[in-house]
Amino acid sequence: MQHYFLPQDWQQTTEFQLDGATYKHFVQVLRATEGTEAEFVTPLHELLIARLVKLDSDHRSATMHVERKQAVDVELPVHARIICGVPKGDKAELITQKATELGVHEIVFVPTQWSVASWKQKAAKKLARLQVIATNAAQQSHRLVIPQLKYANSLKEAAAMPADFNLVAWEESAKKQETGHLVQTFKKIRIGQTINVIFGPEGGLAVQEVDELTANGYVAAGLGPRILRTETAPLYFLSALSYAVELQKDSKNVN
Repeated sequence: MQHYFLPQDWQQTTEFQLDGATYKHFVQVLRATEGTEAEFVTPLHELLIARLVKLDSDHRSATMHVERKQAVDVELPVHARIICGVPKGDKAELITQKATELGVHEIVFVPTQWSVASWKQKAAKKLARLQVIATNAAQQSHRLVIPQLKYANSLKEAAAMPADFNLVAWEESAKKQETGHLVQTFKKIRIGQTINVIFGPEGGLAVQEVDELTANGYVAAGLGPRILRTETAPLYFLSALSYAVELQKDSKNVN
């Protein structure tokens, strides 16, 4: 069943109009007809099943009738914020799409000492494009929440975002085969808590940056024994987090 997000100004009602891009996709692309159902997420993150009851004569809108509300459990039980050094090329797009599919709640891009790419004046335009990618990925993966995309002007600004746990993915920790910090964090984290994880761009983070982060409460953690690409590391982390808090049903941290 197709999955869409209703606009933020949507008001609770038994019938509503479908128009704009959602109408075009549902009716014109998918060729939905009267009686076709789809999933709609409200601004309160509730899932509704609605049925198409009327195709308007202007061919620009359709009337949907809410059939029922459906309870689903598709979101990570903890708030995951990944903070990524600005990468080259289209890697930000890849990170955004795949991290959304894996359940991230917030993605922050930040310039670092070894960042080759520079967003600066185009940050707003870049974020707008990434937000569209996140929305599409959230629809495809049938999520109830669209991740927020942000840009921080400095690593210090990004690192100060409030969280219950703060990690920095550090390749030197991986080289030493340090894995305990990530595992211990997963054992401690509880439902509803927030975790920040910082990832470097191509080439990683500078030693001085890691030193400053650890001096301010961040814990350097390895992500397994292998060195991961800048676009792979956040996805590794989110997959491991999902296993720890969603798939390990007998784990203490999901009680």
